[in-house]
Amino acid sequence: MKNTIYPASLLCDFYKVSHKKQYPEKTEVIYSTFTPRSNKYFPEADQVVVFGIQGFIKKYLIDYFNAHFFSRSKEDVRNEYVRYIKYTLGEQKPDASHIENLHDLGYLPIKIKALKEGSKAPIKTPVLTMENTHPDFFWLTNYLETLVSAEIWQPMTSATTAYQYRKLLNKYALKTTGSTEGVEFQGHDFSARGMVGLDGGAVSGAGHLLSFTGTDTIPAIAYQEAYYNANIEDELVGASISATEHSVMCAGTDADTRDEYQMFKRLITEVYPNGFFSVVSDTYDFWAVIGDVLPRLKKEIMNRDGRVVIRPDSGDPVEIICGLEIKDYNRDKYATDLEYCIEDMREALVDTVREETPHGEHGECDAEGIFKYKNKYYKIIVDIDWDRYDKQYYFIEDSRVALYKEIIPTAEQLGLIESLWDIFGGTISDQGYKILDSHIGAIYGDSITLERAHQIVDRLEKKGFASTNIVLGIGSYTYQYNTRDTLGFAMKATYAVIDGKEKMLFKDPKTDDGTKRSQRGLVAVIKENGNLKLVDGIDKKTYYSNFINDDQLEEVFVNGELTRDQSLAEIRKILEIQ
Repeated sequence: MKNTIYPASLLCDFYKVSHKKQYPEKTEVIYSTFTPRSNKYFPEADQVVVFGIQGFIKKYLIDYFNAHFFSRSKEDVRNEYVRYIKYTLGEQKPDASHIENLHDLGYLPIKIKALKEGSKAPIKTPVLTMENTHPDFFWLTNYLETLVSAEIWQPMTSATTAYQYRKLLNKYALKTTGSTEGVEFQGHDFSARGMVGLDGGAVSGAGHLLSFTGTDTIPAIAYQEAYYNANIEDELVGASISATEHSVMCAGTDADTRDEYQMFKRLITEVYPNGFFSVVSDTYDFWAVIGDVLPRLKKEIMNRDGRVVIRPDSGDPVEIICGLEIKDYNRDKYATDLEYCIEDMREALVDTVREETPHGEHGECDAEGIFKYKNKYYKIIVDIDWDRYDKQYYFIEDSRVALYKEIIPTAEQLGLIESLWDIFGGTISDQGYKILDSHIGAIYGDSITLERAHQIVDRLEKKGFASTNIVLGIGSYTYQYNTRDTLGFAMKATYAVIDGKEKMLFKDPKTDDGTKRSQRGLVAVIKENGNLKLVDGIDKKTYYSNFINDDQLEEVFVNGELTRDQSLAEIRKILEIQ
């Protein structure tokens, strides 16, 4: 017997193999839907980007089943199934007749209908339906549930996540530069090494490529070529630039002095005398690189034809990129003199302490901050007096400015982007925001989340810098910190035909909060005022008389054949239009 590692007949949970005999006698059709049921763990996503269905169908329902089931001998397939059931479920004489019958049929008697990939499905709206097309194989529909769920939730969740990043970065790019040019490179996929296996990185990374073209996940590009008709020779599927890592920096630097000047100079003038390249800059002392090494190499950097991209890789990304929260009174129309700034800062610092101690506890007795006025920086310290009401809780009774003085801020206080501006300069957008000179750039890819990304671009905007000055490396901290429950994906049977009679199926657990309540009957997804809307509770006659022409769920797989074949370019366009 020729074995295969994962028998095609057993790509499921154990309980699935016993369901065939549990269905009522004369069951003819089982019809199921696959639906994102909840966004309680991902509240930003009220709609789900549809993606991964075609890849799943090509990879498993066509390629895998043809190679590991239909093209093998029936005897091998049968014996393989019997062996597993016998030695795992303890059945001495397992019934494999349904497996043999499927092999004799020569194809998967399944019909899948799905929304266009790239479309956005509201939560609780099914993205696909599945039903058997031959009455002998009613058991097959939900037998495939495990495979469908395991292979589709990840690319759909990652595509949805990437889309949320793209919306955020588009918003701030438009606000600070008036354009979204270059945003397709501003979110860069760094996730491959942290995903569950190379396949996991490829599938998730392919979802990232719907919204961005920046990626370090090479298998994601291969996935798009294999399953979504992409071609790197004809279109920009995904791209990256040359970059260093810590082993390179350590190898080229004296470990005793930790002076990276010569290493940086060699990279800039010899290894990459032109073009774009990224250099990891926190191997030893990041702020020494920014404050000492880069100013000494300004001439070499500015004379290159290309861009040197600085990459910090540790610390708090918001503070590394943006520095301290320094109030810029140059951007405050009410700031007419220094006295106004000092008083406003005193009130702001006291309010911050008050907010940090909202329950009557004793808070800090002093607070300090930095502000900017007429392009000068000032440090301010405020003394805070506390009192106690009726010996029950503390409150701030008074405060006063203890000290303010002009200072020269450090690179660390200013943050990476402002420090690079001070060294290399740049231009001002029509919207009034600073854009770094094209010879220098920055990328940060450690522990980025949607929340941190929002903080970063918001802080940059408040500092007067264009959000596009930073590229964000989106890694497994974003893409792997998800499960099927992130968007509540589930496949549930909603309709059956038993002995020629239609039956509405649905679940509605009384102990649940409503999340697990399924649709019932046949379903259709129609457009209403430009939005997708679910209609369920439909019988066969009603569907074909009222919904067949308006249903956005299109046939994509029927009886072993792919019936709709979308390209990456088409999917990107659908998503962009929306």
